[in-house]
Amino acid sequence: MRYLHTMVRVTDLTASLSFYCEALGLREIRRIDNEKGRFTLVFLAAPGDEHAQVELTFNWDPEKYGIGRAFGHLAYEVDDIYAACQRLIDHGVTINRPPRDGRMAFVRSPDNISVELLQRGGSLEPREPWKSMANTGEW
Repeated sequence: MRYLHTMVRVTDLTASLSFYCEALGLREIRRIDNEKGRFTLVFLAAPGDEHAQVELTFNWDPEKYGIGRAFGHLAYEVDDIYAACQRLIDHGVTINRPPRDGRMAFVRSPDNISVELLQRGGSLEPREPWKSMANTGEW
C-alpha cells in the first residue's frame, strides 16, 4: 500500500493554482478535464516528492463548500521557513500564524484550506519581522 493523494475541492481554479503553484511552490503533475462529469482534476506535488499529491477538484457548476470539522490541514516541509513565508507574502497570501519560532507557520488557500509549513531539520534562529508578528485570523 502507498499514499496517493488528498483531494481538495476548489471554487476558482485559477486562484487556487496561483496559490498552490506560484506562491506555495507546488507543481502540476497532471490534469484531467471530464466534460461528461463537468469537472477538472489537477494533481500537484512538491518538487522531488511526486508521490505525495494534492488533487484539486474543480466542479464546473458552482457549488458552495464548507470545511468539515474532521479535516485539519495540509502540511509541507520547507528548506527555509522565512523564505517560504516571504514568497507567500509576495504573492498576496496572509501569514495566519507567522514562524515566530523559526519552525512553523500556517496560511490558508483561496478556499480556506489550512496549510502548515514546517522547517526542515531544526528550527531556524528566530528573527524579525517574524518573531514579533502577530497571528492573523484563524489557522
